[in-house]
Amino acid sequence: MSTRASTRAQRIAVIGGGPGGLYAAALLKRLAPDREITVWERNAPHDTFGFGVVLSDETLGGIEHADPVVYAALRDEFVRWDDIDVVHRGVRHTSGGHGFAALGRRRLLEILQGRCRQLGVDLRFRTEAPPVAELRAAYDLVIAADGVHSRTRETYADAFRPHIEEHRNRYIWLAADFAFDAFRFEIADTGHGVMQLHGYPYSDHESTVIVEMREEVWRAAGFADPDVHETIERAAKIFTDALGGRALNSNNSSWLTFRTVVNDRWSHGNCVLIGDAAHTAHFSIGSGTKLAVEDALALAACLHEHPTIGAALRAYEAERRPVVASTQRAARASLEWFEDLSRHLGQPPRQFAFNLLTRSRRVTHDNLRLRDARFTAAVEEEFGCPADTPPMFTPFALRGLRLRNRVVVSPMDMYSAADGVPGDFHLVHLGARALGGAALVMTEMVCVSAEGRITPGCAGLYTPEQADAWRRITEFVHTRAPGTAIGVQLGHAGRKGSTRLMWEGMDEPLSAPEANWPLVAASPIPYKPGSQTPHELTPRELAFLREEFTSAAWRAARSGFDLLELHCAHGYLLSGFLSPLTNRRTDAYGGSLEGRLKFPLEVFDAVRGVWPDDRPMTVRISATDWAEGGTSAEDAVAMARAFAAHGADAIDVSTGQVVAGERPAYGRSYQVPYADRIRGEAGIPVISVGAISSWDDVNSLILAGRTDLCALARPHLYDPNWTLHAAAEQGYSGPGAVWPEQYRAGSRRPRTGRSDAPRPRLTLPG
Repeated sequence: MSTRASTRAQRIAVIGGGPGGLYAAALLKRLAPDREITVWERNAPHDTFGFGVVLSDETLGGIEHADPVVYAALRDEFVRWDDIDVVHRGVRHTSGGHGFAALGRRRLLEILQGRCRQLGVDLRFRTEAPPVAELRAAYDLVIAADGVHSRTRETYADAFRPHIEEHRNRYIWLAADFAFDAFRFEIADTGHGVMQLHGYPYSDHESTVIVEMREEVWRAAGFADPDVHETIERAAKIFTDALGGRALNSNNSSWLTFRTVVNDRWSHGNCVLIGDAAHTAHFSIGSGTKLAVEDALALAACLHEHPTIGAALRAYEAERRPVVASTQRAARASLEWFEDLSRHLGQPPRQFAFNLLTRSRRVTHDNLRLRDARFTAAVEEEFGCPADTPPMFTPFALRGLRLRNRVVVSPMDMYSAADGVPGDFHLVHLGARALGGAALVMTEMVCVSAEGRITPGCAGLYTPEQADAWRRITEFVHTRAPGTAIGVQLGHAGRKGSTRLMWEGMDEPLSAPEANWPLVAASPIPYKPGSQTPHELTPRELAFLREEFTSAAWRAARSGFDLLELHCAHGYLLSGFLSPLTNRRTDAYGGSLEGRLKFPLEVFDAVRGVWPDDRPMTVRISATDWAEGGTSAEDAVAMARAFAAHGADAIDVSTGQVVAGERPAYGRSYQVPYADRIRGEAGIPVISVGAISSWDDVNSLILAGRTDLCALARPHLYDPNWTLHAAAEQGYSGPGAVWPEQYRAGSRRPRTGRSDAPRPRLTLPG
């Protein structure tokens, strides 16, 4: 060990004696025994919140390499199990192969405290830490492990810039004097509403039990009673079957609401946040202690590897932030699933169990099949998958259109038309993807007028020449890719029109001022600074626009399209009427959601009136504006209900792109929860979009009942044959994925080199 490594942070103060703070102290002392490390903890050594702690094999592997002594002590204490039980409507379904390890939180603290004492760390229990400013002046480094209510974070809020969100469910940490034989989720649909139990063993004779429910259910059931012990007895009676009639134990337990903590920065000078002080992740994915321990390990390693404290803290945050962000996304998905649990109760028990198990998107269909093939096969059979057929290759019907699988090529603007006429590029682009196996191929937004284009390169359906060009493409798809449907998306750019081609400056006005055309919108609000201010449409102009949509739809029908989608999303004209941020009208077409829906519904009715009755119509909406005061999830459900009542066959659920100042919560399948909610509450089929990138994601979402169809954009730019390759990779060759005769020889993955051949024998046995 270099002298340099041991002198960069000689005097270290740790605020908080939880697992993260203790483990950081032990590791830093082990790496440099001459360090002076002091831990302040205001509680007694054995005071602790909660009962059991779950750690992953990955975290345990890191502990083993970092400190074998701690690992050996933990290994001797852990209780391990593989199964998850989901109990719904009195029916229990078990999924195996998950692999958990848990121990008591008090025992974890004892092990870490013992290791700290063994190494010479100064532990000061029942002692408030001095003010952090004093510690920063007196010590080389201050590690703030002071939890979700961190005083350190509050003291330097201007530097850390925390964002704290309180959620809707109430929960309480309890325990039972017996060991569950699996991780158990039990649902109780009471007269007051839905409640859930999360339970898991943490010793041979003890289990953690968390009872959770929505705030309104908690109040209706009388759990807001100040006598917490009485409410605990009531909870035990509700879940008497799960508990076998046993009582629940409290450890100064109280009803809580979960708080998601995010910080823009994790360090300020020589002060750094770890664990819940820096970030929180919902208990339903069991990551709080895991993240704190991993933070401590990464911080110790970075302090050992870098020449200065500043460099080490920057490296620590760079290493941990992506991991934590991914975990928080999964935790939020899980949290929101449980907040909206009542929406899923109508599912068959086995599908409900699959939905619960895959709620965070970390466990997927393929992953679950590896863990427990029998359970996954039973879910597939209940769903209606024929033998050896992945869920994504089951058929789906919309009105008179039967889709042979659940994959849609999402609309993607190509900006490659000349005067609105699609050319050879569009024929090759759409034709290639039609040959690639997707059930439905969608055009880009096809504009209903020249003034309705986004850019000069956008395609249209406002002239006979354009209609003829589109007919050439639909005939190719129907002739050369039989069984593949092609749909048209009709729209008008509204205030987002008259801009440059995407690669020349997205949403920027045309560089030659004289080339710009006047814009129209619900209200005279420019899209962003520097954008053109649109003209507010008059009632007479609205009537003319309806006729433009109707004429385009009539041409689309004669051009041979199988499906028509009305584009009411992404801030274009019809979307501009729907959002309260872009519709400030005071007439009948503004104000309440009912008023804002009026013109889009009039357009829908007009289009439906000329569109063939046996061909489906869908509507794309932005289910949220990702901006304060914009469209809410409740609004989105109401919009979907309104369009369904007027004859829409499905809702294509996107989000955002309505206002320039949006703040999207990007992540894997990040828009699916909005589609899931619309499907459940509005009772209409949905198409999900947004960062769905793998066939495993598609299978998972379809089988869980969160969506009916999945629309993918970028994956189809990367690989036009994405759907056929998904079939090949899953060993599927049924009617849901038909290879063109010309391509059939390529339906199996080509072999690569000799990497899979037997290796030559180069040694003889001794």
